[in-house]
Amino acid sequence: MEKRSRRKFSSEFKAKVVLEALKERSTIEELARKYELHPTQINLWKKEAVSNLSSVFGKGTEGEKQEQEE
Repeated sequence: MEKRSRRKFSSEFKAKVVLEALKERSTIEELARKYELHPTQINLWKKEAVSNLSSVFGKGTEGEKQEQEE
């Protein structure tokens, strides 16, 4: 029996899938079929993206931080 190597997905691909999942225009099952993924994988990526979303808005340059403090 041949050992099958794991597929690796780019962050851009993951973001694309998660954004489609968040739009809720298609079900997770439909997206899984479309991208040849397991529905659980999409749900894990979605959960990770949502939990890290606040870090996107928490970062800023020093100049922006100083302007906000004034």
